[in-house]
Amino acid sequence: MRYDIAIIGTGPAGLSAAITATIRNKKVLLLGNKNLSEKLEKAHEIQNYLGFPAVKGADLGAAFQKHIDQMGIEITEKRVNTIYAMGDYFALQSGDEMLEASSVILATGVVQGKPLPGENELLGRGVSYCATCDAPLYRGKRAAVIGYSPREEEEAAFLSEVCSEVLYFPTYKEETHLPESVKVIREKVTGIENQDGERVVKTAENGYTVDGVFVLREAVAPGQLVPGLETDGAHVVVNRKMACSIPGVFACGDIAGTPYQYIKAAGEGNVAALSAVAYLDAKKKEQ
Repeated sequence: MRYDIAIIGTGPAGLSAAITATIRNKKVLLLGNKNLSEKLEKAHEIQNYLGFPAVKGADLGAAFQKHIDQMGIEITEKRVNTIYAMGDYFALQSGDEMLEASSVILATGVVQGKPLPGENELLGRGVSYCATCDAPLYRGKRAAVIGYSPREEEEAAFLSEVCSEVLYFPTYKEETHLPESVKVIREKVTGIENQDGERVVKTAENGYTVDGVFVLREAVAPGQLVPGLETDGAHVVVNRKMACSIPGVFACGDIAGTPYQYIKAAGEGNVAALSAVAYLDAKKKEQ
């Protein structure tokens, strides 16, 4: 199935885009978290969202959920690793599955922090962002997983069924819930190196030699998510219509730049959806 618009992200920007696109009768694929937004969920009090004075993040999230439920908008919990421009459509890689959409709206939020030293240089050469995609390459071998949230534990557990050994480096403080076959190492990762054809995960205390390293974050840096996309640091370059450098790709919310405000994100989501609809209508007239 090819969707009209694939929306990546379920914060205020992505949800707003999904609502507007649905109103405009477009076939929407909304990819994200059924808990919506961890950032929103943890917000103690939001004071500048129009119509919701001094609202708690959880309460605003509940209002968002009620809205999309009433419109019949469903969230698909799949992680998108890479988006490829294929000419007249986009292919979204999610694990070992390829999804298709005629246009894409990025509402993934902003990736916090810089890549690890050596991460970019070794990407595709022993460093991966997708355990489901690349696990077969490391069957019977030793792998390391650097997990940035408890959600990544599922992929580490999956790897343990394929690899001879899995080392898990959590960057968060919460207790881990992993099978005994996964060795949890609570040391701060300082970089990834290539030594004699093997990958070494460096920490402040030690170096761990493995065959492959999986860096698993909530969001992938935009330039890595969409190859060829023009970026400015952690942000995607957009115009007033939220259009990106690749025709058919739009961005909204924190990924499109500061200020990181919920109401700004929701407004940009509306604009991005309207721009995607206009793009699709123009393409249809060309045909």
